[in-house]
Amino acid sequence: MPIYHQLGKIPQKRHTTFKKPDGSYYYEELFGTIGFDGMSSLLYHEHRPTQVKEILGKKDVSPKIARANNIQSYRFRGFQVAPENDFLESRKTVLTNSDCSIILAAPKQSTKDYFYKNTDADELIFVHRGAGKLRTFLGNLDFKYGDYLLIPRGMIYKIDFDGEDNRLFVVESKRPIYTPKKYRNWFGQLLEHSPYCERDIRKPQELETYDERGEFLLKVKKQGELFDMVYARHPFSVVGWDGYNYPYAFSIHDFEPITGRIHLPPPIHQTFETDAFVVCSFVPRLYDYHPESVPAPYNHSNIDSDEVLYYVDGDFMSRNDIEAGHISLHPAGIPHGPHPGAMERSIGKTETQELAVMVDTFKPLQVTEDAMKIADDKYFQSWLE
Repeated sequence: MPIYHQLGKIPQKRHTTFKKPDGSYYYEELFGTIGFDGMSSLLYHEHRPTQVKEILGKKDVSPKIARANNIQSYRFRGFQVAPENDFLESRKTVLTNSDCSIILAAPKQSTKDYFYKNTDADELIFVHRGAGKLRTFLGNLDFKYGDYLLIPRGMIYKIDFDGEDNRLFVVESKRPIYTPKKYRNWFGQLLEHSPYCERDIRKPQELETYDERGEFLLKVKKQGELFDMVYARHPFSVVGWDGYNYPYAFSIHDFEPITGRIHLPPPIHQTFETDAFVVCSFVPRLYDYHPESVPAPYNHSNIDSDEVLYYVDGDFMSRNDIEAGHISLHPAGIPHGPHPGAMERSIGKTETQELAVMVDTFKPLQVTEDAMKIADDKYFQSWLE
């Protein structure tokens, strides 16, 4: 995230000695991306952050593919994913390709007995239900309904939930997730026409620092496998840090919609981007105000991308028989548009209260076995008159 941030104690000059009150040293760590060319932060630990005591084993957590080469449009009933106690076990990958995975989760309990690190992917967690605190070794973030939590790869974290009714929509990205370049000037500042600004972005606070020796279980995801590693020191040993690479939160309710006299295309809803997919936020907004405007989206062909729409709340005027928690998949190469009657119903309407998250991928998505368990196999026929 291109905003400088600092928490805790740091020395005046980087890569210089930083002494504790007793004369011993804090230990510096560069937490960076894309070699030494991407965003980074400098961390200062109570003890060396490299003390692995034991590697207990691993298990395969890669998704099982049901439709590798898919041409069919689907609707998935996301709330049919059953709640599970454990945060990681609750995560069910429904769509995936070599760039990203789209995951549904309904965890009932906080992560208590372990820490988690995803070494392969940035994680964008959208909170559909629930509230709580994201705890990381760079500080904490409170979250609630409607929040996006952006967790960079390599981040050590836990999640504390306030209750058991939690629903998460997660995008794992093998590519770094950024704010859209079209919204930033050459200094990285968000421009005046951006639908959100730096004031809307919540940076981590409440740095937790533990100087503890023991056995601390860290579950590490790497190349589709989950490793159990035991560290000799508490992973939250950071006394201070500064830089640009850290988790942050942004509420979909703070996204300011862009509207016009006639229907505008989906890129006006863009919220995040990578070089492999984009994420858009559809929020309550005024409809187009040309006297002959058609508020419903026009039929369009996804020639270059798969379109995934996760329905959060409100009235989804372009679709029939859609409920909160449903996901629609419209694959590349097949035109799609409003359901029968939706275009006609939209004429004359002045506003919408819909809330949804869209992911458009530039590579085809594979449908998993977990997705087929909650799939409407006849959805592709729902445009027949």
